[in-house]
Amino acid sequence: MALGGNPLVPFVPTRSEVLPAVFKLLDLKEDDVFYDLGCGDGRVVVEAAKRFPVKKVVCVELRKELAEETRRRAKKEGVADRVQVIEGDFFKINLSEATAIYMYLLTSVNEALKPKLKRELRPGTRIVTLDFPIPGWEPVKTVQTEGVWQKTLYLYVIGKSDK
Repeated sequence: MALGGNPLVPFVPTRSEVLPAVFKLLDLKEDDVFYDLGCGDGRVVVEAAKRFPVKKVVCVELRKELAEETRRRAKKEGVADRVQVIEGDFFKINLSEATAIYMYLLTSVNEALKPKLKRELRPGTRIVTLDFPIPGWEPVKTVQTEGVWQKTLYLYVIGKSDK
């Protein structure tokens, strides 16, 4: 989502130390389709593609330079054939195939995404957000990680959290 051509969410990479907790909450399986909304430099999707035999890994990124960085990272790490990079606005991308989603956005953006998530995602789809909750939804689980920042993870499940 952009305002006057500028993204509403600044690029702040997820700390690598947080990733094990993210993946533990998402509990990725072979039949999962994993999306990272606003994937930045692709560190989360590349790690997911390396560590889990999921059906599909998708990065959605508005900024051209970051989408290109994700492609470079995926190629360097040998998972370019497993990471689909969509350069575009996640508000305009159909998310219905996703079964697991990671988001490190802002609370205001999470709030704006709620109707789209509820409309497009199937019951049982898991969503993990870092630091910023989805207002009005009840997390199934909240985890505190080590560190002074990027430490709170929220797990939501469509059909439970969005009641």
